[in-house]
Amino acid sequence: MLPAPVPYLDRLYLRPDAELDQSTYPGSLPFLSTLDLRFTKPVTFFVGENGSGKSTLVEAIAELSRLPVAGGGRNELGHSHGPHGKSDLAPLLRAAFRRTPRDGYFFRAEFQAHFATLLEERKADPDFIRSGDPYARYGGRSLHTRSHGEAFLAMFTSWMRPGMILMDEPEAALSPQRQLALLVQMSRLAKRRDVQFIIATHSPIILGFPNARIYSCDQAPMARVAFEDLDHVVITRDFLNAPERYLRYLQE
Repeated sequence: MLPAPVPYLDRLYLRPDAELDQSTYPGSLPFLSTLDLRFTKPVTFFVGENGSGKSTLVEAIAELSRLPVAGGGRNELGHSHGPHGKSDLAPLLRAAFRRTPRDGYFFRAEFQAHFATLLEERKADPDFIRSGDPYARYGGRSLHTRSHGEAFLAMFTSWMRPGMILMDEPEAALSPQRQLALLVQMSRLAKRRDVQFIIATHSPIILGFPNARIYSCDQAPMARVAFEDLDHVVITRDFLNAPERYLRYLQE
């Protein structure tokens, strides 16, 4: 029996008419000129060194999926709760959807504090509060009253439901134990046929999600990489097996 196709984003590729300026970002991203990805798994990861473009790529997917680039759901479209509201890369790309997701969410650890402030502004807005308590789906109180990790988990818990779910470095707010808790939630949802995850991450724990597709942004063209061959995994495993060797090398 053939595996069920992904429910939403099927293909992402460089527009044939795109004019790339390879001297400036994002045209200078090495993988961009040959970008043509097929999504065949409910969970897809982008990995790469800092500056490799993985977050930029997820931002572009967010805009093409009609989700706010600064993070959040469709209710946050049009709200400037982050440093920028547009993707510089999205106009250069074309996305082919099997069907448009009716719901979705973009988790951004980097801009979580901006989102928490947006909720507080809504709480203070008499026009908005008439339509409901903005804290209701986040445990009934401001995200600013919790630690970064607790606030992030509250957002995960409330928005982990069918649709397109994008994440940019979720491990930034989560301890290793909380990362495992995130994998449990992802596993429950991934069994459905109406959920698709696309995640940029450095975390070997999160990258260990079973049967996921992993693409490296450090290569041009972008290439699939097996979990056990990832630098993130190899370096972490070697360090944990012999930390004294690495520390001795650093001291020398």
